[in-house]
Amino acid sequence: MIFRDVGQVMSERQDPEPGAFEAFRRAEELVSAGRPLDALRELRLVMDAEPDSPNVMQLAGRAYLNSAQFGRAEQAFRRLVERDPSDHYALFALGKTLQRQGRLTEAVARLRLAVAMNPLPEYQEALGEVSTGIALRAKRNSDGLTG
Repeated sequence: MIFRDVGQVMSERQDPEPGAFEAFRRAEELVSAGRPLDALRELRLVMDAEPDSPNVMQLAGRAYLNSAQFGRAEQAFRRLVERDPSDHYALFALGKTLQRQGRLTEAVARLRLAVAMNPLPEYQEALGEVSTGIALRAKRNSDGLTG
């Protein structure tokens, strides 16, 4: 998974909470290891110390998404996009979050933007999945109306 350089996470404030950087690193490792709920427990300290840090929002969003807390994931990724509309990863992650909620039309718009900004294979694959899902829904709807 693609994400920002975490070296900036504690440099965004002059007085980060002691231990916050270590907790962020542990949370990052836990997300990578497929343990998003444990990561969110570690992130509590970091989210309190650095609530507006894009890196913290992104990691929390990833943990929420990976633990099927889609509303919270959507909120985190929307905040990132609001802060920086050119953040292709935030657009991609928001698109994936919307996809997981079955909101394919909303997802495709975000994924198209992410692909246009940075045509990574992961982004293109997600866009293809969502586009296919939309086409299948349209076919089912038309079959239901005519059949």
